[in-house]
Parts: sequence; structure tokens; C-alpha cells
Amino acid sequence: MNEHQRTDQEQRRFEELHELYSRGINPYPHEFNRTHNSLYIVSHFSDEHPELLCDVAVAGRIMAMRKMGKATFLHIQDQYGRIQIYLKQDELPEFYSYLNLLDIGDIIGIQGFVFRTRMGEISVHAMNAVLLAKSLRPIPIAKEEKDEDGNKIIYDAFSDKELRYRKRYVDLIVNPEIRHVFEKRSKIISAMRRYFDDMGYMEVETPILQPLYGGASARPFITHHNALDFDLYLRIAIELYLKRLIVGGFEGVYEISKNFRNEGMDKTHNPEFTMMEIYIAYKDYYWMMDMVEDLFGHICEYALGKKEVHHGNKVLNFNKPFRRAKMFDLFFEYTGKHLKGLNKAELLQSARDLQVEIPSDASAMKILDEIFSQKVEHHLIQPTFVIDYPLEMSPLAKKHRTEDGLVERFELFVNGNEIANCFTELNDPIDQRKRLEDQALVRADGDEEAMILDEDFIQSIEVGMPPTAGLGIGIDRLVMLLTNQESIRDVLFFPTMRPE
Repeated sequence: MNEHQRTDQEQRRFEELHELYSRGINPYPHEFNRTHNSLYIVSHFSDEHPELLCDVAVAGRIMAMRKMGKATFLHIQDQYGRIQIYLKQDELPEFYSYLNLLDIGDIIGIQGFVFRTRMGEISVHAMNAVLLAKSLRPIPIAKEEKDEDGNKIIYDAFSDKELRYRKRYVDLIVNPEIRHVFEKRSKIISAMRRYFDDMGYMEVETPILQPLYGGASARPFITHHNALDFDLYLRIAIELYLKRLIVGGFEGVYEISKNFRNEGMDKTHNPEFTMMEIYIAYKDYYWMMDMVEDLFGHICEYALGKKEVHHGNKVLNFNKPFRRAKMFDLFFEYTGKHLKGLNKAELLQSARDLQVEIPSDASAMKILDEIFSQKVEHHLIQPTFVIDYPLEMSPLAKKHRTEDGLVERFELFVNGNEIANCFTELNDPIDQRKRLEDQALVRADGDEEAMILDEDFIQSIEVGMPPTAGLGIGIDRLVMLLTNQESIRDVLFFPTMRPE
């Protein structure tokens, strides 16, 4: 930021910075030995035994400043909350000499003792104080007033959604309540990891840059490796690499990964997103449904302390068992149409009858998927396993053991959104090659998201892959669900944004 781009406030702060330097004050020291945080002090202070907190060192960002002659009250904010600081001019003459050069947003360190003010607020009486970082850009601070009835009115809040996403570091400072969403996100992932580790499954890492992309139906991002002079793809899924590890002899592997899909953005889609996939040898999708019920209960208990979750005006119940419903039964339940066994032309006509807009060149798989998306999904509020998908929609899933034309697959839907996807994995290399060859034909007909044939993957299961169950869970959507958020951008620190 050059001098000509600065606002008046920014220019004043730069002038304050130069004044600090001219007085021999370092506005950016190397360290500060903090001993306590705001939460600990507020929760552990005792009026009967104030001596227990007679020597504390706290640090944080100035969020409020009230000068009263030769005394000043500050509120500083750290990761855990806010605490009041009391300063007296005669006890801190050096710090007071440049107090007028400090602003809201500056970071300071305080050493002193804890006491309760006459107004009843637990505070730190400063005996030493030091500037730790001068803020050169002002931060927006909401103003508070009370109406005639004594109700708090907040205005000038930092509430512009797009600006909050772009300036997340400011959002975290001035809207600290959003930190709870990300703290819960961390707990949700930790709970999942702990559950799998306790079950004896191994966390692994697979390539982000892949010579071929596979494991899902999506368009990839493409990059180029200069030294080797060939294109690589950012992964759209991790399935095919994890299955290679099952072939190699690991019997339970999982990965929590960043995946990338070159697709549109909406409330549940971001080009960069987090997935968990796990593959367990000698299991099937029936076993995996039982495990998912147990896993989700564990996550809710660990991260939220309960299995009933409020989302909007709904209460979602994660006590087992979850509902299990066949996909074609749900089609009939919510559309009145029997769609099983119909060819592409018949499916297209059914979509038109249902007023579902479908391009005439869409594949049968796309038609079914769009009808389900528009006519069924929003009805699935409580946790529901949608089971037994048509073979055309699931080229990596094993054929159903009793029903022709179907595969052993489920998707878990909650609050109208898909949260998890599972197959009894296809381990017949002849069938797998034929399915991916069929996908190539669909791709040649114009479906850019159809899967491509990965010859090395086929060769790996030709070596022999045991019966296996595989599960994928969309972490971002799960966090949205459990933290009562409506947009994926609200659970990502730094969502993808169009350039300003």
C-alpha cells in the first residue's frame, strides 16, 4: 500500500508508526512471555483468594479504549475471549507516554495482577505494558446502544457476507463467535480420525497431482509439469489409489483429503473441498451402514455432546437406526412413477412429464440423477440411507447379489443433502474394465464428467483385490449440518471467490 492509496485513518496510523520509531520504541518486538489467557483468568479468579492470580501476563488485540484522566481502561481480545485491563499513568509512565499513539486493533502485552472492579468486572491491573504489533489498517468495530426498553442494538457491524469471506482474518477478529464453527469443525475431524484409529485402520496419503483423474464423475483442474513436459490433474477423488493399497495388503486405510473439481459453485459446492474416504477389506455395504450409524453417533457425542442436532427450524436425530430406503422405491414414493428398467428415451419422457429440465443429449445416468435431485432429495430430512442404485450410475460398485440391474451402493442423505457415499466395491477386473469402457462411450457422446479408463488401476485389481467396502464422507457438508450453517463458505476459512 503506497502513500497515495491510504485512507486518512491509515495515513494517521503510519504517522504514529514513524513517531514510535523516532522515540526508540520497537512496535514489532520478537516475543512476549504470556502466562495466562482471558478465559483462564475469568473462570479461575476468586474474590476469596485473589493472590492465586497475583502475577499474570496476558496479550491480545485492543478492542476498546476508555481514557479517564490519569487512568485508562482497555479491553483486549485473545483467542479465548476478552478481558479488561486497568492502567494508571503514575505506575506506567513510559507506556503512558505513547498511549496516545495506540489504536483499536493494536496488539499489546500486559503483566500485572487480577482484581474485581467496583463495577464487578474481573480485570488485570497492569504493572508493565508493551506494544507487540502496531495495526496499520483500522478494523470495523460494531457500535452498541440500548433502546428505551434496555435492549441492545448493534449497528455498523461487519456483516457483509462477501467481504467477510474475502477478509476472513478481519471477520475472525470482529465476529469472534464464528470461531466456534471452526472449532467444532476441528472437533468433528478429530472425532472421525480417533474413531478410525481406535478401530485399527491406518491413515495414509495419496497423490494430489495425478497423471489420470478418476474415482468420481467430475471435470478436473489441469496443470503442467515443466521438467517432465506432461499434463497432470488435481485429484477429483482418492478412491482408486486407496484401492491399490487394499490390493497391496492393507486391510483398512483412510485419508482425509483436499479434492478439486472444476465445476460450478453454490451453497454446497466449492471447487476445493475436503473428503474422507475409507476402504475396509472383507466388508460390504451392509456392514458399512452399521458402522456409519455408529460413527455419526460418536462424532455428534464428541463434537456436540448430543445426538439431536438443531439445523434451522429442524431437529435432526442421529440415534440409530437410520431409515433405509431403496432408490427406485423413493422415485415411486415422490414422483408416482416406476423408473426401474426404463431406457434413455423413456427416462427422458418421464423427466419431461415431471417438469424436470433435461438436455436431450443427457445420458440415462444424468437423467435419473437429475430427477432424484429435483424430486426426491429435499424430502430426505432425517438421516436416510438411499440404497441399491442402478448399475449405470455406479461404475465402480459391485453388482447387487440378488437384484438385476442394480449395484450395492448407498448414499446417506440428511436435511436434503448427500453427506456420504458407499459401495460394496467392484473387485472383478473383467466387469470393471467393461464398465469403464462403457463410460468411455458415454464420454464420447458428450458427457465430460463420465469416468475415464485407468489402465494401471485395472491392472492392480487384476492382481487381486479382496471383497471390500468403501465409504466417502463430505467433511464440509457434514460440518455445515452439525454447526447449523447454510453455505459451504461459512465452514471454510478461505472459500474460493471471484477476483475483485
